[in-house]
Amino acid sequence: MGNLKELQEQLTHEYKNVWGEIDEAETKLVMDFSIGYKTFLDVGKTERECALEIQRMAIENGYVDYKSLVEKNEPLKAGTKVYAMNKDKAICLFIIGEESIEKGMNVIGSHIDAPRIDLKPVPLYESSEMAFLKTHYYGGIKKYQWTSTPLALHGVIVTKEGKKVNVVIGEDDNDPVMFITDILPHLAKDQYAKKIGEAIGGEDLNVLIGSIPCGDKDTKDKFKFNVLRLLNEKYNVTEADLVTAELEIVPAGKARDVGLDRGLVAAYGQDDRVCAYSSLIALFEIEAPKKTAVGMFMDKEEVGSQGNTGSQSSFFNDVVAELINLQVDNYSDIYMRRAMGNTKVLSADVGAAYDPNYAGAYEKLNSGYVGKGLQIVKYTGSRGKGGCNDANAEFVAEVRNIFDENQVIWQTGELGKVDQGGGGTIAYLLANQNAEVVDCGVPVLCMHGTYEVISKADLYMAYKGYKAFYKY
Repeated sequence: MGNLKELQEQLTHEYKNVWGEIDEAETKLVMDFSIGYKTFLDVGKTERECALEIQRMAIENGYVDYKSLVEKNEPLKAGTKVYAMNKDKAICLFIIGEESIEKGMNVIGSHIDAPRIDLKPVPLYESSEMAFLKTHYYGGIKKYQWTSTPLALHGVIVTKEGKKVNVVIGEDDNDPVMFITDILPHLAKDQYAKKIGEAIGGEDLNVLIGSIPCGDKDTKDKFKFNVLRLLNEKYNVTEADLVTAELEIVPAGKARDVGLDRGLVAAYGQDDRVCAYSSLIALFEIEAPKKTAVGMFMDKEEVGSQGNTGSQSSFFNDVVAELINLQVDNYSDIYMRRAMGNTKVLSADVGAAYDPNYAGAYEKLNSGYVGKGLQIVKYTGSRGKGGCNDANAEFVAEVRNIFDENQVIWQTGELGKVDQGGGGTIAYLLANQNAEVVDCGVPVLCMHGTYEVISKADLYMAYKGYKAFYKY
């Protein structure tokens, strides 16, 4: 019996809960690591704010704008740290390796946009002696979650004179907040008769922003006018300037610990800023990698990665080509092709954590679990792996061994049951250029909700795993 038990232990495998595997000293590291993370979430509630915060942190850690090297035609040395900002919405960081970029890079790619509600180009109107904002939601949201909850306004307005005005209303304790109203249960008979996805329509997501009039009996649209007056006093903008604005509605409030044991974090936008932050800090702790280490922090993933700030743009390849050009005498496209063919990528995006309250949507053996570490997802897609990158077994084995050798507690999983739904990441975009890519991120509860929940233990293991990959 003893031999059989030993054999069973050798042949079987079980993913472990992080909290049960780490000692008191590492538990303190886990808890401390989350402090900076929560600050990062509070500072970067939009893709612009997040990109600018990453840039600020990068400069603080010795990174310089790659354009300054390009302008001087300065040869790249191993250990050089550069960043490339793309329209204040996406940013990439590079630590030049001992080997040439042609030999490949170790890339961790995440995204910094999140599902939200955007203002329409002509947003402000009044109705029934109240002022409202018209909106158009961005990404996959459950619209009913956005009603009856405190909301904040973030973004930029570009005036006719070309001045860029940063707007944040609703985050300071003394700020007012905004609301999307919902109907009381006593009068909700018609609403209750609808499917949950239809109970609140896209055109019903009108944001309440004012209720006090300004002017005399001859003043037109007094409630709308009062809002414009207040905006003009604070930001010196006009209604016409709202057309040339990018203003986003996000949940108001700070990231908070969850549970009496404080083991979880609840906050808006953790998909995918949890992977962005953990990979960013990991990159800052790398000094002399063998291969060039790259952190990608991209925009537009939640709407398909299109556009000139998304991963489908030429931005990343353009920057890599410029850097290669500083390493070779006679640049040719073949260097870029070789670089991508030799590159290895962790597509750092979140996974769906198993939720026992909705057990029917998951397949338990192949789900990620809160507290069981960094999650490797071999493929995403939907119904028959449609639209996915299916990572090669050889590369998955490499990643597994990197994690095991560096005491990274990890797990694997899929995005729910086969026919339940599905989703995608930026993985296939880099794989289409012949890079080796696998999805690897943090399991999330309440994904795409106004507040998402992650485990501090999984956040820390992501940091450890990403750091080990960069050094590989």
